[in-house]
Amino acid sequence: MIRVCVEGGPESRGAAQATGGADLAGKVRAATVGRVAAARAEGLIDAAALAFVALQRQFHEAQDPDGMAELRGIARGFALDPDEMFLHLHLGTIRSLRGGALLEDGCSAWAAPDGAEGPLVVKNRDFSGQHLGIQCVFSHTGPDIATGGILCLGSLGSPAAYSSGVNAAGLAVADTQVAVRRHRVGWLRYFLMTRLLARCATVAEALAFLRSVPHCGGGTLILADRGGATAAVELAAEGAAIVTGGTLWRTNHFVTPAAADQTLPPGSDAIAGNSRARFDYLSGVLPGRDWTAAEARALMATHADGGAPICQHGDGSQAETISSAVYSCRDSTMELCEGPPCRGHWWPYGLSR
Repeated sequence: MIRVCVEGGPESRGAAQATGGADLAGKVRAATVGRVAAARAEGLIDAAALAFVALQRQFHEAQDPDGMAELRGIARGFALDPDEMFLHLHLGTIRSLRGGALLEDGCSAWAAPDGAEGPLVVKNRDFSGQHLGIQCVFSHTGPDIATGGILCLGSLGSPAAYSSGVNAAGLAVADTQVAVRRHRVGWLRYFLMTRLLARCATVAEALAFLRSVPHCGGGTLILADRGGATAAVELAAEGAAIVTGGTLWRTNHFVTPAAADQTLPPGSDAIAGNSRARFDYLSGVLPGRDWTAAEARALMATHADGGAPICQHGDGSQAETISSAVYSCRDSTMELCEGPPCRGHWWPYGLSR
């Protein structure tokens, strides 16, 4: 796994990504602006999409200058167009606006509040196979990171906490994708996650921020902190639908009464199509017990013949499980398996190693 430890301002940290993968520039290009080119060829990006993304850019320049600075740095480091990079981060939103539910970013994530090893946040990252080889473990410190530092799993060419992370204060966050019927101008999840880790030390602080801002819509967040607080947040355009306390989990559809009807039907998409089976399986096995990291690793390796396809392999669908992460809120550490977790090759990471 590529490892990049950087400090300084957000733009310099973004540019430093290229130091960890200069020889991977072609893969980074293919996984970012290459996908934009493919979407254009498909006819997905029309005038309405570009107008919406322009409004999103204005919003994020005003509300998240640090995130936009990081993206400019990433684009500079890999010699890519920052406008195309910003558009790339909105491809899932654009597809949903056109009524499609293709999930190149799927995922199953959960949080447990207590146990012998303290609170845990766990995630299988179901994503495009284009990101195999450019996944990266980042450690960020800088003047904009009030929490003392963040450790996260992402991809070269994308914002730091593109998938999940934990900060030095013990707040951990992981996301899942949900294709939804409605979007509006507001925080895009890929920028939101890094800001939460940079600004918030507890779940309570994160929820206060999430309740106070507009959301673009789409996706969920799973959070836990060192004190054992947990939350599941469904990022609907109408407002964040929040559940707190105990062991919580999400896959790729909304489940709260306030947001459930916003989920687009899965159509032929494999990841969206098995979301409910994964959710139901987690509903049966997660509650009522304390979880250790070893038990979490074993659970995330479950296949369809074991109950549900938590661990998903490339079989012609648009996504597969390209990594699995178990975060310790107590220690601000991560255990990571690159590739399907059933392979069992796990590695420990801390904020400085």
